[in-house]
Amino acid sequence: MTDTPVDVGDLAPPFTLPDADGRPVSLADHAGHPVLVYFYPAALTPGCTTQACDFTSARGDLDSAGYQVIGISPDTPEKLAEFRATENLGITLLADPGKDVLRAYGAFGEKNNYGRIVQGVLRSTFLVGADGRIEKVWRNVKATGHVARLLKELGVAG
Repeated sequence: MTDTPVDVGDLAPPFTLPDADGRPVSLADHAGHPVLVYFYPAALTPGCTTQACDFTSARGDLDSAGYQVIGISPDTPEKLAEFRATENLGITLLADPGKDVLRAYGAFGEKNNYGRIVQGVLRSTFLVGADGRIEKVWRNVKATGHVARLLKELGVAG
């Protein structure tokens, strides 16, 4: 996998990662359906909790519109299970501790963290179309309000 970010029109990089229960989940499992794949830095942190809870709250509207949601972070499946239970999350969470999928999507790299340049997760969301191609990209988003803006842009009730 490469560090070159994918863009609209590109074939979405395939992946198979463990979910919060340790079961493998592949992007291919969702073929034929649009999928929102979002990358976040760390479970059980304030911004990531806000974002995951917002996606969970929007799940009914997203499901009705035909969208599926997958959240990916460098956490372990065990931490994702704790995150899901603690916050009562209703979305699929996948573990990418090796950061291979994060890199493949261009969601890991240099970022400014309180005035310091560090390597980390670049909070990003990708809409993968039913045909497996990237339809929309939201890069370096803020956790608060992102899901509401995404719903509005997709024309999904919110």
